Amino acid sequence: MSIKVNVIGCGLAGSEAAWQLAKRGISVTIYDMKPNIKSPAHKSDNFAELVCSNSFRSDDYENNAVGLLHQEMRLADSLIMEGADATKVPAGGALAVDREGFAQYVTDKLKKHPLITIKEEEIKKIPTNTDELTIIATGPLTSDALANSISEAIGGEKLSFYDAIAPVIYKDSINFSKAWYQSRYDKGDKYDYINCPLSKEEYYDFVNDLINGEKVEFHDFEKPQYFDGCLPIEIMAQRGVDTLMYGPMKPVGLTNPHSDQQPYAVVQLRQDNKEDTLRNIVGFQTKLKHQEQVRIFKKIPGLENAVFARLGGIHKNTFIKSPILLDEFLRLKNMPHIMFAGQITGCEGYIESASIGWLVGYFASQLVQNKIPVLPPRETAFGCQLAHLTDDTDINNYQPMNINFGLFPELPKQITPNGKLKHLKGAEKKKALSQRALSEIQGWLDEIK
Repeated sequence: MSIKVNVIGCGLAGSEAAWQLAKRGISVTIYDMKPNIKSPAHKSDNFAELVCSNSFRSDDYENNAVGLLHQEMRLADSLIMEGADATKVPAGGALAVDREGFAQYVTDKLKKHPLITIKEEEIKKIPTNTDELTIIATGPLTSDALANSISEAIGGEKLSFYDAIAPVIYKDSINFSKAWYQSRYDKGDKYDYINCPLSKEEYYDFVNDLINGEKVEFHDFEKPQYFDGCLPIEIMAQRGVDTLMYGPMKPVGLTNPHSDQQPYAVVQLRQDNKEDTLRNIVGFQTKLKHQEQVRIFKKIPGLENAVFARLGGIHKNTFIKSPILLDEFLRLKNMPHIMFAGQITGCEGYIESASIGWLVGYFASQLVQNKIPVLPPRETAFGCQLAHLTDDTDINNYQPMNINFGLFPELPKQITPNGKLKHLKGAEKKKALSQRALSEIQGWLDEIK
């Protein structure tokens, strides 16, 4: 096998995989169908385009598993985290980025690296050349031709669901005689979020509109299988009229300065670009038709005159049954010259996808040199991600998964001075899990250097 690796797809996972390979002295050829061909969700010609939210979610590594993964990626010299930190915008305790600036940063770094070659072409079939290692990182927006080739190669073991995109509004079109700045529970800067209040009557009218609004129709042969972590707002509403009050429209931790009345529900808008001219509606991913989005969302107090920079959309998300198809190094068992990275494996989320790209990049750099990669410790966020993709004990219920503390091994039992078993809970347990993970990841990184 030659000392060169091919990477198909240059989203977050493909970008990270290519960067890690090149950093380790391995020549990389990236194949990406943009700008010649774009999926319905893609708008930019750049790599690492964020097609949904601009948020990488919580950056708190002591109390949130995704924040811990951020920190592990930083320690591992991740290109994606480097780009995110360089282009971040205010978002309270979350890590949000200027989406165009972020994609441009990653694109520039890859194009300038002397060991990386970019080829702007669509790969329609899985490469059959077993002398070269190829990483497929085409994500949830894999082209139909390549998806069909993958399906044939893995015997039809393919799943799909649908992922929806939230709308983005120009900030200067928001009515601040009704809306106000405030982060929930006053965490972070008060300007991180804009809040729009709804009365009880307005809330239930809004829910009724969501349920009855005209939706994007599916073909007869399509059966949508949504991931619970990214449900369209109208699907959440259909699950119960009060569901949204316990989700993206919960009114807790907020005080309306325009009224003595506590809002019955609240819609929040988060900064979407560095200049803070755009705001996305938090949790409002949707499959409503465009004219319905304008009609319904303009009923939200404060958004009566909203001008939409981007309306919500919907796209198909394809992933494979990784636990029964891939080995411990994320190679296809029946075609070991093919590796998979990113969301197509069944991980979920920006940084989760990038972390699998990091791992596959490292694994590939070792495999092409006939070395055996060292697996990350199970106690780390890296290790938990990998375990989710390779543990086939519950394959019938396999579905995309964000990183969470439920994936981490239990802490060792602790005995108090009086001989009783100590049970860590809540924030104390999360902090202990994080401390253990960061210690383990540093040791692993030192070893594989």
